[in-house]
This record gives sequence, C-alpha cells and structure tokens, in this order.
Amino acid sequence: MKYLILIPDGMADTPNAVLDNKTPMEKARHSTMDALAKRSRCGTVLNVPEGMVPESDTANLAILSYNPRIYSKGRSPLEAMSLGLTMEPDDTALRCNFVTLSGTADDPYEERIMLDHSSDDITTEESAQLAAALNKALPMAGRILHTGVSYRHCLLWKNACDTYNFDRPHDIIGQVIGSHLPKTENGGAEFLEFMKEGAKILENHPVNVSRRARGLHAANSPWLWSPGKKPALPNFTEKWGVKTCVISAVDLIRGIAVCAGCDTIIVEGATGNYHTNYRGKADAAIRAFADHDLVYVHVEAPDECGHQGKPDWKVDCITKIDEEILAPVYEYLMQTGEDFRILVLPDHPTPLEIRTHSSDPVPFFLFDSGEDKAGVDTYTEASCRAMNDYIPDGSTLLDHFIIK
Repeated sequence: MKYLILIPDGMADTPNAVLDNKTPMEKARHSTMDALAKRSRCGTVLNVPEGMVPESDTANLAILSYNPRIYSKGRSPLEAMSLGLTMEPDDTALRCNFVTLSGTADDPYEERIMLDHSSDDITTEESAQLAAALNKALPMAGRILHTGVSYRHCLLWKNACDTYNFDRPHDIIGQVIGSHLPKTENGGAEFLEFMKEGAKILENHPVNVSRRARGLHAANSPWLWSPGKKPALPNFTEKWGVKTCVISAVDLIRGIAVCAGCDTIIVEGATGNYHTNYRGKADAAIRAFADHDLVYVHVEAPDECGHQGKPDWKVDCITKIDEEILAPVYEYLMQTGEDFRILVLPDHPTPLEIRTHSSDPVPFFLFDSGEDKAGVDTYTEASCRAMNDYIPDGSTLLDHFIIK
C-alpha cells in the first residue's frame, strides 16, 4: 500500500465578494480533486485544538498524528532543525521575518504600519545579505541570525525567554505596530531593541535600495516571534510502520520531518509562495515512491495568497496544485498496479477577508483505490460539511488513513 498526503496550506476560506461570493475552492477548477472526492470518504477535521494558536506547526503536527497540546513547542525550533542547526538546552530559537513597514527609519518605530509580512516574497539570496548585515552590526555573544527561505529566518539566542508572547506579523497587516511590539516592562526589552536597531541597519542596505528602485517592498525591519526550545518527536516510521518522505519548501514543515525521523526532499524552484515549482513537487513525489511508503506533499502557496489578500492568485494556485501535483501523482499511482490511498486537506483556513489563519475545521477527502464510497460531487468546504462526518481531533486522522 502506498499513501499520498497532499496539504494545500491555508486553502480553506470563506465566501468572498470578489469571487462572486464563492470561496477560492468553489471558484477554482480542480477536476482531479473532484473526481477523487466523488469516490471518497469526505468530511471535516479540526487540526487546531481549542484555545491554541492556529499556526502551521500546530496543524501539521496534528495531521502527522502528534497531539499539539503535547508536542507543539513553537515553530522556530522546528525551523532550526530543518536548517541543520544545533540547539543546546540553553538556546532559544525565534522566527525572524523580514517585513515591510511604512515610512523610514527616521520615523518613530512605534508609529509605523505593517505593510507586508513577507517583503514581497524577498528572495533567499537577498535575505542572506540582510542577515549578514544584522549579524555584523548587532554582534552579541550567543546570538546569531541564520538565513532560512525567502523572508523566513531563524534567530538562535542563548538564555533568551522561550515563552514570550509575540504578536505575529501576518496578523497585523495594515495596523500601526506600536501596540503589537514586545513590551519592555515584561521581558521584551532585548527583543524590541533588536527589532528597532535592525530596522535602522536595513533601511538603506543596498539590497533594499535596489528593491525600491525595482518597485518592490523593502525588507526594512526584522520581526521576531514564536520562540521555543529544542523539540523532540516520536519516530514516525516506528509509530506507523511506513517509510515516509516529506516534500515542502517551508523550513517549518521540513523541521517537523527531521524531528520525526522522516526523509525530506528539497525541490529546485520551490519557493513557499505563489510562484513555485508545482510540477517539480509532483516529480519529486513520484521519485520518492520508489523507496517510500508514504509521501507528504506540503504546498504553501494558498496560505501566502490568503495572507496577501490576493483572491485570483489563491484560486489559480489551487488549480495548479490540482493539475500539476495531484493529477500526475494520481496517474503514476494508478499505473503502478499497487493499492494506494490519497488524503487531501488544508492544515487550517487562511481566509482572504482576515488575511490570517483561523481555527475552523477544514474539509478533507480520503480516497482508497480499492473502494468506492459515496462522496461529494465537488470538493469544497460546504460540500464536505454537509457530509456530517466530523473528526474533532486532527491528531487521530491518520488512524482512519494508514492501515496497520
């Protein structure tokens, strides 16, 4: 038996006026998803436990059967693992976004507005130069910023607080940042100083001068969030008896894979945003099935489109995921003659209206090549809700998927 899990991150949404009061899933063309969902078990699942922050680490841990209430220690340590960083017990990992704020470094930092949590999806190569500049200009023993992918980076900081409650940059787009900054009176002084001083350094860096000249957002401030200590997960293969490979452009997802003892594949041209190598992920998945039982394909694009408030892009990337990833992998599995199962679901919704994550249940379908079930005609949020098949704990989902 072969298993494919496909995660279009943040794909679930709410009806949107720009899309004729339809959701992106309802508006998009996804003929392969529909064909499979028609013969599948369909329903909804809650991946983010009540009271927990609806982040991708929480939701993907749940999908991979790790109860987030037990194993979620913050996304940054997982990203550190993905980058191959060694974390000592006294190290705290923090996510560091390169964001775009309004105004310039001459303006009061507290009065600036969060314009873009991703700096127009800045390239990794540009980010590496900015990270090097921050490390050089703000030296501190036991603190170093490591370049991740695009705007997502990892700051390792010895003896820093690993429980500080930061505001997430993608939650405050369009808002004045003052009330969302670390507070000096409750342990956030060092974090705030790094962000404010970092903004001064990045303001006129040649990378940002060039980006402004090209009409792109400048990455003019670091933004810290999601701290945590070194994580530990039970080995996934030992738990489920399937050799597993994870394919994602996102450090967080690869970090979960590393901690769980799964293999990972980095696809050339996979960016973690709308402009990514969809077909390359399909080709990598097909190759991975040669020596793996389960392949987990994560696609960040719908989530980024939701954060950026781009309805047409979100619709289009759902179609691309269907046509350029799911369709060719399904065709390959059909040709092998071996039994297989396919599970498709977003990890959490990222509604265009709010431009951040929500904690609502997400639609799923579970396809078995050896069974025909009465599913739904079209794979959408509403059609799956109407099936009244609700799984309240996402960490139990694989109990329904993997045959032991």
